[in-house]
Amino acid sequence: MALTPRTDDLFLVVDLQYDFLPGGKLAVAGGDEIIIPINRLGRRFENVAMTQDWHPRGHISFASSHAGTAPFEIMELPYGPQVLWPDHCVWDTHGAEFSTDIELPHTQLVIRKGYHEVVDSYSGFQEADRKTKTGLEGYLRERKFKRLFIAGLATDFCVNWTAVDSAHAGFETYVIEDACRAIDTSGSLAQAWTDMNAAGVKRIVAGDIA
Repeated sequence: MALTPRTDDLFLVVDLQYDFLPGGKLAVAGGDEIIIPINRLGRRFENVAMTQDWHPRGHISFASSHAGTAPFEIMELPYGPQVLWPDHCVWDTHGAEFSTDIELPHTQLVIRKGYHEVVDSYSGFQEADRKTKTGLEGYLRERKFKRLFIAGLATDFCVNWTAVDSAHAGFETYVIEDACRAIDTSGSLAQAWTDMNAAGVKRIVAGDIA
């Protein structure tokens, strides 16, 4: 598959933040390995946007907010099942910042997510209640984008949910597999690819972008 970037494409980089990189509070193994490939890919696209996990202290998705629980347990919350995470990407902390190794100066939009204390938000499009929108879809439609190329962290959570929502919104959606890394807890990576395939998300590698 050879894909040439067009003016109606958006390259969307998901959550390249210190807490998801080695040494971070919720480190994704090999997360730092994708920064240079993402920088290279970004230079191919005219239009770039980024998402940023951005939680208040005491966020409902943190295991520390629920007595007697531990990180990576699954808890039923009012909006559905929630993996409980170590505290991470707390706003105004170093861990919430983008890596300074990112070289995407032409980024046009940053979508913050997870800033409501009582609901998590993996997707760049909508929160986990599946009702509260971030505004990304409206932005894409106003800018008349047709295709989204998604890379970043983590394949099985924020990349997955963003890609599935993108496809359901009617955008032609590609996930660049080798420009992503996964957490893979309790079979989450295999399930993510099942969900993305079912939604019509196309699975490619960086070399497919000509």
